[in-house]
Amino acid sequence: MTAVARPALGPRLRPIEALRGLVRGSCDEAVWVRPAFLGVLALVAVLYLWNLTVSGYANTYYSAAALSASKSWSAWFFGSFDAANFITVDKPPLSTMVMGLSVRIFGLSSWTILAPEALAGVATVGVLFVAVKRSFDPVAALIAAIVMALTPAAVLIFRFNNPDALLTLLLVISAWALLRSLEHGSYRWVTLAAVCVGFAFLAKYLEAYLVLPGFALVFGFSANTTLRRRLLGLVAAFATVLVASGWWVAIVELLPAGSKPFIGGSTTGSVLDLIFGYDGLGRIFGASGPGGGGAGGGGFSGEVGPLRLFNGQFFGEIAWLIPLALMCLVAGLWLRRWAHRTDARLAGYLLWGGWFVATAIVFSYMSGIIHSYYAVALAPAIAALVGAGLVDLWSARARIWLGGVAVGLLCLGSAWFGSTLLDRTPSFYPGLGTVAILLAAAALLALVVASLPSFAENAAVRRLAVGAAALGVCATLIAPAAYALDTIGTAYGGGDPHPGPGTAGGVAGGLGGGGFGGQSGSFGGPGGGLPGGPSTGLPGDGGGLGGNTSDTALLDYLVSNKGTATWIVAIDSAQDAGSIELATGLPVMAMGGFTGSDPTPTLAELEADIASGKLRFVIAGSGSGFGGAGGFGGGDTGVNAWVTATCKAVDYGGSAGLYDCAGEEHLDRAGFPVLSLER
Repeated sequence: MTAVARPALGPRLRPIEALRGLVRGSCDEAVWVRPAFLGVLALVAVLYLWNLTVSGYANTYYSAAALSASKSWSAWFFGSFDAANFITVDKPPLSTMVMGLSVRIFGLSSWTILAPEALAGVATVGVLFVAVKRSFDPVAALIAAIVMALTPAAVLIFRFNNPDALLTLLLVISAWALLRSLEHGSYRWVTLAAVCVGFAFLAKYLEAYLVLPGFALVFGFSANTTLRRRLLGLVAAFATVLVASGWWVAIVELLPAGSKPFIGGSTTGSVLDLIFGYDGLGRIFGASGPGGGGAGGGGFSGEVGPLRLFNGQFFGEIAWLIPLALMCLVAGLWLRRWAHRTDARLAGYLLWGGWFVATAIVFSYMSGIIHSYYAVALAPAIAALVGAGLVDLWSARARIWLGGVAVGLLCLGSAWFGSTLLDRTPSFYPGLGTVAILLAAAALLALVVASLPSFAENAAVRRLAVGAAALGVCATLIAPAAYALDTIGTAYGGGDPHPGPGTAGGVAGGLGGGGFGGQSGSFGGPGGGLPGGPSTGLPGDGGGLGGNTSDTALLDYLVSNKGTATWIVAIDSAQDAGSIELATGLPVMAMGGFTGSDPTPTLAELEADIASGKLRFVIAGSGSGFGGAGGFGGGDTGVNAWVTATCKAVDYGGSAGLYDCAGEEHLDRAGFPVLSLER
């Protein structure tokens, strides 16, 4: 009788084997590497996702654009502020595209707006770990990942809905791809790096290009191929950056004016005008905003100069580990001074050092509008340099007995520097800086003892030295981690959020309540219109347009009387319009764009929209934007004066200046009654 073969058990075990391989990692890695990596990602997920909805809709400007992108594919493509495509946001559309898809799939909520940003943060830390490990080793990668995760600017931005989150992720992916290209001078990988930079441009325009000098230096010098192939690779990468950056710009520029929204932030409705003006070169060289209503960089982030990144606006974001990163960069380059040009560690220092130096110089000296949260773009480079430099110095102790002591000294110096920064907010955990200094001093003492020749060969002492080094690194992170953890429990809104408990010079968490840019947002509430959030963000909720009871009355009136109009209301400035749009789900015409100073609509355009029935109600004289004097469209089109003189004031039960421009009592310019407009 023939025996029946029993089925093999191997295939049934494959899912278990796969799971074990996921946790264990590859055979050539130390057993702790993959669990540590997964542990850091879990920590980051908690940091960035826990209590995420505390900020409501955060920046209502971008939240409203995400809502519009979820309702209209045209608004999704252009990055329009409203679903009716009156005007775009003053940034390229990639970030609002991602948020818009989230809202389209899962519905509008604080979570669907902010979760993509938080997940981008988790991905950024993960990719940074992989990138640093490729050039250095797992310990350096682990330190870099932890530093990145706990950088206050990162915790803020990856829990907020400004485009900087996506920008940072794409640049880190680009750095990883570039490092991969160096091994064999691969055109495929350097092209991928260029594509990522191009798409980062579509997240935040010219800021994406700040990494290019360092990237070009690294490939041109360190790629493992001939000089001719390196030069050709650079040319191909440059062309790829232009194509990946320019396809959307070209499409929008080629479309006729009547088939696209006005480009917010521009003076002519042109993307190129925005790139080379207000939102591009104007930020660097100090040009004013559209209509002459912009603000200089000093109004947001202090005076221009080499110490700007340490001033009262910036320090809480990024300053904590900058001195340590610079010393690690110098030490790393010195230790690799005799290395071959293709040495992976040397390439890593050149890449992250070039990224940091170029970006820091531009941020320090740009004289146009700059917000301190831009500093998140420095965080990956700082984290990588700290991880790489400390580990390289530690490794050097085998040749130079002071290697371990140098690590201790750097950690002590960094802990002391963090303590001095904490002293700028003395009521925030007083004594915490002293604790960090004491821990770092204890670590240094242990490292000095462990470095003595009589103890150097003792296994127990070596383990003590490793523990002391880890303690020193932890001591350096105490100060920034405290600011980062405080950020998790804080509600942020408006256009200029700051992490932590506050900043020196009296600038705490923004530029003040109400108006543009503060923690409170335009209408005075961080919720920015989120029902049930920390604030309604509607008119009268702590600033803006009306009294304490006007918000609901205004919205109810506008919704009930909308009729067939395209826009529920027109109002000066997108900051005010965003809260109404989010609360009603209906398009709002943001006259003058983000600042209230964009030259749109003209008086003729507004009259045409009213005559055609696309618009009925206008809120006049809010004066919340940069336009000044309550003037819409740059303050010189006469729209505000025409509305108040021609349209009928509405008594809806609140105090906002609501006017009905298409009702029975509509008057012509001469003040004579005319027939009601058909709507």
